[in-house]
Amino acid sequence: MQWLRSFKKCSQQKQPKTEKVKNENSSYPSAIDSEANRKSRLKLWLLPLLGVFIAAVPVRENYFELSKQLEIMNALFRELNIFYVDEIQPGALMETGIDAMVSSLDPYTIYYPESRVEDLRFMSTGEYGGIGASIQQMGGRHLFIDVLPGFPAAQAGIKIGDELTEVDGIKLDEVEEDLIPEMLQGASGTEVEVGFIPNATKVPASVVMIRAKIKLPAVPFRAVVKDSTGYVALSAFTRGSSFELRQAIRYLRDSVGMRQLVLDLRGNGGGLLQESISIVNLFIGKGEEVVSTRGKTEDWDKSYSTMGEALLPDLPIAVLIDGMSASASEIVSGTLQDLDRAIVVGQESYGKGLVQQSKQLAYGTKLKVTVAKYYTPSGRCIQRLDYGGNRTEDGSARAVADSLIQVFHTRNGRPVVDGKGVQPDVLTPLPPSGYVLTGLYESGVLFDFANAWTAERDTIANAASFALSEDDWNTFLDFTATSASTEYESQTSLMWSQLKALAEEEKVYALNPEVFQNLELALQPNINRDLNEFRSQIQQALEEEIVMRYYLQDGVFEWSLPRDSTLTRAIELLNSGQYKTILAGVN
Repeated sequence: MQWLRSFKKCSQQKQPKTEKVKNENSSYPSAIDSEANRKSRLKLWLLPLLGVFIAAVPVRENYFELSKQLEIMNALFRELNIFYVDEIQPGALMETGIDAMVSSLDPYTIYYPESRVEDLRFMSTGEYGGIGASIQQMGGRHLFIDVLPGFPAAQAGIKIGDELTEVDGIKLDEVEEDLIPEMLQGASGTEVEVGFIPNATKVPASVVMIRAKIKLPAVPFRAVVKDSTGYVALSAFTRGSSFELRQAIRYLRDSVGMRQLVLDLRGNGGGLLQESISIVNLFIGKGEEVVSTRGKTEDWDKSYSTMGEALLPDLPIAVLIDGMSASASEIVSGTLQDLDRAIVVGQESYGKGLVQQSKQLAYGTKLKVTVAKYYTPSGRCIQRLDYGGNRTEDGSARAVADSLIQVFHTRNGRPVVDGKGVQPDVLTPLPPSGYVLTGLYESGVLFDFANAWTAERDTIANAASFALSEDDWNTFLDFTATSASTEYESQTSLMWSQLKALAEEEKVYALNPEVFQNLELALQPNINRDLNEFRSQIQQALEEEIVMRYYLQDGVFEWSLPRDSTLTRAIELLNSGQYKTILAGVN
């Protein structure tokens, strides 16, 4: 089920992106004007711009090259503004240039215009002002795909699957799609009227909500699961996440009696460096190096160590990671691995060994810039892609070459490598995704069936034991057979299309057309056949969708954990004592 959760995190945008988008409609002075106005306006635009660039550059020896390039940019911008055949918007044009410039470096160096600065704040705090719901367009409708419990949308009775139709009396078909989420977001305490069609009744309704400060929990779930094992999911490294994790661990230790812990960092893309250090300090005592950084300037040649006593200095720990565990997640998992404090179970992590810092620019804009690489206690940097090296033909960064991979050692002498993310001590395979399941997700068929199924039922059994019946499965088969949006295509079919085109071009197809036609017929999708072939994973995906409708995120955790093969393996390792053998480096 960890694959299903990871897939949905990628395919369904969560807050605040669903309530806050980039504003492309800012007004700028006209570019067609008198010569005097042009010159005056250019000064207003270019002088602050030059100041931004000059202030952002360290006092180094490259003054001439910097001055030369700024002069070229100044001249280019001036000539475009004066002579380009169509009217241009100087701000939008410059933003395009800035975005292109920073995107040539790495994907983590990002320019934030004033309209998007709130997104940057959200990444560090996990807070925003809104109603606590996510929307996504499917089949021309704007549907609620997630509702946070305890916040305005949930309190107003909005449920997953309901259709958003109006915001403050404005019909959504009259508004650009990108602006709709922004209409829901606003300062906490302000009113917003939402028109919607409940999935269960299909009768239009409206409700006035008071926007609230939405704080996404860093710990969305914690519980004691099988064999007195504490389980804590950590979803982000935002401000205060280490405190949330500490509270969750204390509850499990003092109130529920856990005797070992599984810390789930799967799907956690990271966040604040300081939070990762504080989280390591929960398990590692005072005075141990957690991470070091090295940058272009000496200011970023730093070492960070634990400052206090550990909350759990001896409790057996397993850390779960996957391909979406990145940055701060890799600091925590990599450091606990290097210090032989925890076993790491799951799949190879993302491989982001870079540190960013926010810089205030002019006129309320900001720059998030990569300032350093970080190194775990063994001395390794887990950065996978070399953004400063030779690029591929399409401009993509290349992975660190195998010949440059170095071997480091944990405290007990176990070998670990750099340049490849964090390698788990025990590798567990992800359940195969299957092209059919992927197609059903992307086409919205699973979402639509869950809507139809739940519209006819007020409640279901408890989340952990919920399962679809044989009759439910047959109903789903009928639903997909009549759904116009059921689309999927296998890699085999894609390759066949290329082969057929090449065969026709080289006159091979005409020699044996029947052979090619029979093969093409065999590769055609057969919905009933394909759904039954992949029934296990599709049915589990359907069950998860339905549980989400009734019990929200907590229910999905309760349903998925007993079916989680990686969690099961981690518990087995902790129970059997194998984790001690692994940490000791005994083959």
